[in-house]
Amino acid sequence: MDLRVADKAYLIAGGTGGMGLAGALALAADGASLTVAGRDHARADDAVQQLLAAGATAAQAAIFDVSAPGGAAGAVAQAVETFGRLDGVAVTTGLIGHEHFDISDSRWVEVLTDVLLGTTRTVEAALPHLIEAKGTVVTTSAFSIRGPEIARLPYTSMKAAVAAFTKGIARHYGKQGVRANCIAPGAIETSALTELRKVVSQAKGIPYEEALERVMVEEWHLDIALGRPGKPEEVGDLIAFLLSPRAGYLTGALINSDGGTTF
Repeated sequence: MDLRVADKAYLIAGGTGGMGLAGALALAADGASLTVAGRDHARADDAVQQLLAAGATAAQAAIFDVSAPGGAAGAVAQAVETFGRLDGVAVTTGLIGHEHFDISDSRWVEVLTDVLLGTTRTVEAALPHLIEAKGTVVTTSAFSIRGPEIARLPYTSMKAAVAAFTKGIARHYGKQGVRANCIAPGAIETSALTELRKVVSQAKGIPYEEALERVMVEEWHLDIALGRPGKPEEVGDLIAFLLSPRAGYLTGALINSDGGTTF
């Protein structure tokens, strides 16, 4: 499917790896111009080379922490200065907080900053340009907001806030042509889970190709209809579709991408 993005420019916060990079690569394959924001220079440079090889019209790295004051504004400003427009923004950052709720107030603030403010600050900085372009927003929540567990309540609470924030953006800015959708990924085998697969396989003598699947069932007690973790590109394709004109009448949605986790 041609996503019709060859004349468009996108910013992917968290686009130097994982689901964010996968989404950027899907857009690149149809000729989009891309800015990927991240904090690691080496990862960012590698991501840019992958995007160009995949077919991006142009690609650049923006070395910013979008959860920090001024970081998101800097990434947006660089994207617009380089490409002269901004047609969409996706935020795939926000990973800390997988811990019990009984943490210090300062740790709660760290989780809020990483998981929630990275999203709100990026969207706020991008909105004037998205209104001009009648552009799109994609944010990332988590499947766990549908069944919160005490073991990761700080993270889940902030991801629930991301979903509510996105719905509010969709409702308010829809009349100005801006679409906003939120995805709720389940267990996706990014680099951290791939490393865990290796560790578990070696420590427990489980075949590599079965190790993560068994941990998900036996230790994490996940009930996943497809019986496996997701692949970053499976979420990346969804991100790219939602950002593209192909999803032109879809807004305000919270979309699961979790392999059928505990229906």
